[in-house]
Amino acid sequence: MREDRTSFPAHMKAVLALGLPLAGSHLAQIALHVTDTVMVGWYGVTELAAVVLGGATFFIFFILGSGFAQAVMPMVAVALGRGDETQVRRDTRMALWLSILYGTAVYPALWWSGTLLIALGQAPEVAALSQDYLRVAGAGMVPALLIMAMKSFLSSVERAGVVLWATLAGAALNAALNWALIFGNWGAPELGVRGAAVASVATQVLTFALLAAVAGFDPALSRFRLFVRFWRPDWPAFVQVWRLGWPIGMTGLFEAGMFETAALMMGWIGTKELAAHGIALQLGAISFMVYLGLANAATVRAGRAVGTRDRRGLRDGAIVAIALVIVAAGAVVAGFLAAPEVLVGLFLDPTNPETPAILAYGATLLAVAALFQLADAAQVMALGLLRGVHDTRWPMVIASVGYWLIGIPASYVLAFHLGLGGVGVWLGLVIGLVFAGTLLMARFWRGPWLGGWIAEDGARTAA
Repeated sequence: MREDRTSFPAHMKAVLALGLPLAGSHLAQIALHVTDTVMVGWYGVTELAAVVLGGATFFIFFILGSGFAQAVMPMVAVALGRGDETQVRRDTRMALWLSILYGTAVYPALWWSGTLLIALGQAPEVAALSQDYLRVAGAGMVPALLIMAMKSFLSSVERAGVVLWATLAGAALNAALNWALIFGNWGAPELGVRGAAVASVATQVLTFALLAAVAGFDPALSRFRLFVRFWRPDWPAFVQVWRLGWPIGMTGLFEAGMFETAALMMGWIGTKELAAHGIALQLGAISFMVYLGLANAATVRAGRAVGTRDRRGLRDGAIVAIALVIVAAGAVVAGFLAAPEVLVGLFLDPTNPETPAILAYGATLLAVAALFQLADAAQVMALGLLRGVHDTRWPMVIASVGYWLIGIPASYVLAFHLGLGGVGVWLGLVIGLVFAGTLLMARFWRGPWLGGWIAEDGARTAA
């Protein structure tokens, strides 16, 4: 077995070179959604509620299906580590296949979403508008998943800069199309919520086309021949992408569901508390994108080490990645504790009479969110490292227990039985994330990949 002599500074440089552009692309993705929310909010309150509801529904289906696209990252990294470019093509192509099949299968549920939303207690007017939005936006499910797969491929071949610039271009295009199609500017028809949906779909299609063009025609990447005889199946790769991908999707669904449930509980407490929760969560989401970018880089680096059977490189790279995410989380904690009112105030209208109450409560939640950052950074980094060694099923189990059997019950008890209110909701989330992060980190450091290789190809797929 080869022992890598790469220095810690070299590992740090490699993680940052890959992780920072990916973090930037994740932040640009958030900016895209913020733009949608702001512009539709300018158009009308009911329309805003409909798009927020429709966007949340779309996201639930998307996050479940994105596991197949995310599986590309560790699979391609391992294949490249082995020098197997043919397997790179097979894995990526089958992930694209699964993304197309999944996106097509769930579209009917989005088309008839109004009935489901009414059954869940939503106002008929809002549910009808949400359905109008989703009937158009649902057509973007396939290209959105294909974008995720291409981002994973390009990240694995260390072309994260392309991912960043494509995402930034998509965010700018989406803003321009929203301005034209929601309000009827520049001679375009005024389409309201349908305009926001059309803008999203057009942006997704064009962004995928850009990424696919780079993957297909860039001289450094054309050797992979991703789209040559695209219709030809590779059933062993198909099954492997499925086996690795569906637990990733379920893990994401468990986490997203936890935060949706937390928002529901905050709504039981009060409107001002829910507003403060939303602001604190937005700030937390921004910082999370940095952690996620570093975790994505850790996935790629771990996969490369597994492919080359480089145990020392896997260990040292993991140490560096964890150290970097701790530093990033520490910086965020310092910012949250030093200026909570300033940060919360960025989201509020100072002339609104309810602003002082929301500001005060939001500042309190942000102090709790400081604890949240360390836990969230640890769990997402652990997930990234475990995906790099192709371990996704046990992490799914750990996440489900941590989020739903510990985090949510703890939030409910602390908030409503011990009288801590919104602070209790957030403390419960911290407890759940600490549990999951601790067990996930323990699983990585105690795993066989650091003591010996249990598969001939250097990868591990959890049973």
